Amino acid sequence: MKPWSSGRMPNTLNSCGAVAPRLGHRLRRSAVRVDLRWRLRPERNGMPAYRPMLCMLLATALIGGAQPARTQTYPTQTITLQVAFAAGGIADVVARLVGQKLSQRLGHTVVVENRGGAGGNLAAKSVSGAAPDGHSILVTTTSLAVNETATRNKGFSAEDLRAIAIVAFSPDILAVHPSNPAKDLREFIKNPKSFTYGSAGVGTGPHIGAEYFFREVAKVQAVHVPFTGGAPAVAAGVGNHVDAVVLSLPTVVPAIRQGLLRGLGLASATRNSAVPDVPTYGEMGFPNVYSGSWVGFFAPAKTPDAVVAKLNVEINAIMREREAQQSAIRATEHTAEKAESRAR
Repeated sequence: MKPWSSGRMPNTLNSCGAVAPRLGHRLRRSAVRVDLRWRLRPERNGMPAYRPMLCMLLATALIGGAQPARTQTYPTQTITLQVAFAAGGIADVVARLVGQKLSQRLGHTVVVENRGGAGGNLAAKSVSGAAPDGHSILVTTTSLAVNETATRNKGFSAEDLRAIAIVAFSPDILAVHPSNPAKDLREFIKNPKSFTYGSAGVGTGPHIGAEYFFREVAKVQAVHVPFTGGAPAVAAGVGNHVDAVVLSLPTVVPAIRQGLLRGLGLASATRNSAVPDVPTYGEMGFPNVYSGSWVGFFAPAKTPDAVVAKLNVEINAIMREREAQQSAIRATEHTAEKAESRAR
């Protein structure tokens, strides 16, 4: 987020003598301001009047050329994809799919680090404060936009991040333990007693969608049990510790296919080929109930445009590949500018 990550200026500037510390201070404040006192005095510290001005021009050239040079050589070190939720969720699935391919395409190691907690805010805060050089990237979901207005005192703002790409969208699914007597979604919500449901965390897309459906559409009482990610919520559902789970579809598909969970409803306009036997909410008598989550990649706000553009092209290309298209995630493709607009 600053021209130099350390407090020291390049050695070339220091060679200009007494002007270097002073000039460096001004340059680090993002604008080069000429000190007119150097023009008024023919000499200072034994230096001819033209020499400070020459050093200033040299410094300006160095700063102007530093960022493009960094961009051309990007990446220069390991890239870390910080996933805002625990392993196994939709953000994690996409991050690992992209990470492996991105490493091959860029020729540098890409590691995936799960930093779940606080509805995705822990990872977002970490990346927002990282060096804006494209080596620390946030992988998160709709929760980033939700938390911007729903959560205070996060320690960061969405303005501290910039979108690289919004790459996927997945509908929400409501699933229960196989032992649950409800045959379908209608039977499940007819139970007059309140029930519990798990999600990947407060403020996540499935949480917001579930609250809207239960309270405004179905008019039933439900107790939300937040987890640090989709995988812990699935584990709670499989263990029958909650009455239901509402999560992004890819998170639940493996458990459904293994018979560990049973899908009751998909918050989508049409059925999904990954779980063809699961009806939509509309088929169960609740039309126009659509909810889901996008998955996006974000960098610190002052990451150079060229780095963001390069990552956008590479990540979108990966999501067009057959492996991604065959997953339960519907790949989407946006330029960095469109991704920024959608994320807000």
